[in-house]
Amino acid sequence: MTAHRHHQFSLLPRLRNTKIVATLGPASSTAEQIEALLRAGADCFRLNFSHGSADEHRARVEAIRDIEAQYDQPIAIIADLQGPKLRIGRFAAGTVGLRIGQSFRLDLDPALGDGSRVQLPHPELIQALPRGSDILLDDGRVRLEVRRQGVDFLETTVAAGNILSDRKGVNVPGVVLPLGSLTRKDRADLAAALSFGVDWIALSFVQRPEDVVEARSLIGDKAALIVKLEKPQALEHLDALIDLADGVMVARGDLGVELPPEEVPVVQRRIVAAVRKAGKPVIVATQMLESMISAPTPTRAEASDIATAVYEGTDAVMLSAETAAGAYPTEAVEIMSRISARVERDPAYRRTIDADAPLPDSNFGDAITTAASQVAQTIGAVAIATFTTSGSTTLRASRERPAMPILCLTARFETARRLMLSYGVRSVVTPDINSFSQMVERAGRMARATGIAHIGDHLVVTAGVPFGTPGNTNTLRIAVVE
Repeated sequence: MTAHRHHQFSLLPRLRNTKIVATLGPASSTAEQIEALLRAGADCFRLNFSHGSADEHRARVEAIRDIEAQYDQPIAIIADLQGPKLRIGRFAAGTVGLRIGQSFRLDLDPALGDGSRVQLPHPELIQALPRGSDILLDDGRVRLEVRRQGVDFLETTVAAGNILSDRKGVNVPGVVLPLGSLTRKDRADLAAALSFGVDWIALSFVQRPEDVVEARSLIGDKAALIVKLEKPQALEHLDALIDLADGVMVARGDLGVELPPEEVPVVQRRIVAAVRKAGKPVIVATQMLESMISAPTPTRAEASDIATAVYEGTDAVMLSAETAAGAYPTEAVEIMSRISARVERDPAYRRTIDADAPLPDSNFGDAITTAASQVAQTIGAVAIATFTTSGSTTLRASRERPAMPILCLTARFETARRLMLSYGVRSVVTPDINSFSQMVERAGRMARATGIAHIGDHLVVTAGVPFGTPGNTNTLRIAVVE
């Protein structure tokens, strides 16, 4: 890691507290492209291990870390594991036409498929689907109904859809599959991602708490863990999964295939509220600016969709194919940034966010942090400065969703980067402090250096005393920037 030069840096201007996660891919792999996304507003980069080689991902991490050193600004990196994505095999012609009402067989035979059958290389799935089960292929565009279950095949009837092509995804609504959430590929990808020094690991297709426990044992404390909620079964264990995770992603793409469309917005709102209450970061993801994969401007519905996630109080909104493979990656980030900033300036946004604020737990840390937010609002402070080792002080502040940025000062790079996913947080790496006067002086100096504050502005400062004791927020000061 290049040494950071605190005297000359200035955080990139961000006129919003909601964070933006941009996925890297063929459209955004060079250092120039990644830097352009950062400047356009990306706060965090996602590496999608469903695509690309480990070497390609390593090169992207190195490019991000070089840019991080150049800008002297911590950047969060998420490695998103593929998980047990179920797919059918291939067809001799690459694609087949289907008729509603026709028979279609799914079996273990690796031979290329045709208009009457195709391989389903998942014996455990065949065993799990009795007569009457629905099978959705290609994100629900084709629907099959199981008529007969054999030892190594399923006889089905086509209930909807007319074209099916190679390697399309398989969803089975309402069935808990006898699969862990880590495949052999995931284990190799996880080891690679940890060796590159990513900050977050996102776990796909989580169904049960046990899935998270297994991943956590492999990750240890090398990275923080995001649970992706994309299976309706996971919602039955929502509280336990939030408890086990460090953050949560609402992956609406797959969730929307297995849930009726009218349920998805309701579920999204419920998850965002529950994760915020737990004081952990929550990301709303997939199809946010889908039309911008090929068009330079979004639909009005997409603008509204981003706004809804922001009004609900999400920590971050995410772009997938829009930045990874789309024709307008930087424009997509800019538009997402503009929509988020505009919503946050709406007085109705502030009223909603404050009305939905979780009640503080009855401990010193929560009491101090809730007070800090109120004091900052009352005196018109330009920022809340938090000193943290583990990150818990800053996460508490972020849970309050204050109107002003949260300046996170920490001696640990890992903490600084990880917190860049959280609402309102601007991280700065700075040597440890050991006195009150040093704390106030450092907070003021950093607030000025980052462009958040000017001489004469007020800051509200929270910390744990004695300094350097993790999770011990017990002090609040009002400081004037000098």
